[in-house]
Amino acid sequence: MNSATDGFMYFIIFWAVVLLGFMSIGGYFMFRKFLKVLPKRDGKSKLDWQNYWVERSRPLWTDESKKFLDVLASPVPQAFRDIAKHSIAAKIGQLAVESGSSEVTREHCIEGYILATPRRDYRSLTNFLEKNNIDYTPYKHLLS
Repeated sequence: MNSATDGFMYFIIFWAVVLLGFMSIGGYFMFRKFLKVLPKRDGKSKLDWQNYWVERSRPLWTDESKKFLDVLASPVPQAFRDIAKHSIAAKIGQLAVESGSSEVTREHCIEGYILATPRRDYRSLTNFLEKNNIDYTPYKHLLS
């Protein structure tokens, strides 16, 4: 074989590996989304419960708590921020409704933010809270 044919063959192999890698990454994220849509024992999926708590707590949100939610979601990359805000708002709303509060408070927001954040992201969560002078000491037990 000549070098032009060899070069073209390596080019095709390279792009096949790149495309396979991208499809694997996309499939992983699609599978994670699929798992969130599967119903649990109670018949509702994780996304159904998130929608339920967001709708149930909608009248409890004040302008101040909405702005604070925007601050809390600011470290999330723009492409994923709306999804992150929705899941954080669901956890905050659940805490506010279950506590019988008449509105979503800053304390509900901090606790819900911690509970909605995956354990693997706790280091960046605490760095963000400390950088923004947000006192989370009453909720440190949730981070262990």
